[in-house]
Amino acid sequence: MSAWDQNVVIGQKVRPGGGGSAPRGPTALERAKQVGAVKENDRKTGLNKAHQGTDHQRIAKLDRENEVAPPPRVAPTVGKAIGQARQEKGLTQKELGTKINEKPNVIADYESGKAIPNPQILAKMERALGVKLRGKDIGAPLGPKK
Repeated sequence: MSAWDQNVVIGQKVRPGGGGSAPRGPTALERAKQVGAVKENDRKTGLNKAHQGTDHQRIAKLDRENEVAPPPRVAPTVGKAIGQARQEKGLTQKELGTKINEKPNVIADYESGKAIPNPQILAKMERALGVKLRGKDIGAPLGPKK
C-alpha cells in the first residue's frame, strides 16, 4: 500500500501528520485586544459610508412620484359590445377565440375589461362579430361608410 492510499479519504480533508484539529494561535482580533488597539465595545457597524446620511423617506417619495401609470384597460362599453355581439351570433367565447385564432381566456379578458387593448385583436373581433369596437360608435354594426 502506498502513502497515497493511507492518507486520502474521499470527502474528507486529511492534514499531513495526523487527523485531529491542531490548536491554533490567537486571532487577529484577540491579538489587537491584548495590545490595546481594540476595546471590547469597538465594533464595526453594518453601515456603508456611502449610505450614511441618506434620507430614505425622501428617496421613496421621489420613486412614488415617478411611477409610470399602468397601461389602460379595455373600456367597459367595448366589453359589453363584444359580449352582446357574440351572443347575438350564437357563439361561445371558445368558438369566437377559435374563429380569430386567440385563446378563450383572451376573449374573456376583453369582455370583462381586464385586457390591455390590442388593435390587431380588436380588428379580428370586429370582422368576426361584424360590430365596431374601436373609435366612435362602439357597438354599431360594421358596414360601408356613409
